[in-house]
Amino acid sequence: MEILKVAARSRSTAVAGAIAGVVRESGRAEVQAIGAGAVNQAVKAVAIARAYLAEDGIDVVCIPSFVEVMIGDQERTAIKLVVERI
Repeated sequence: MEILKVAARSRSTAVAGAIAGVVRESGRAEVQAIGAGAVNQAVKAVAIARAYLAEDGIDVVCIPSFVEVMIGDQERTAIKLVVERI
């Protein structure tokens, strides 16, 4: 599954559209963010995506977790948000 990576400068509405599209297609989307600004945009995007999907009668839950990712030669901790249909 493709992981949607969110940056602090990502537009939350654009990310929300991507999340909604992936959930409609496969029932599940994974979002990753590193840093406070990126996590803020990701959480806002999940809330917006939930509203987008509600228009189609789709309800979702968000399951947060930590994940270790390699960036270059450094290991960083990211927040992973799994958005799934219920």
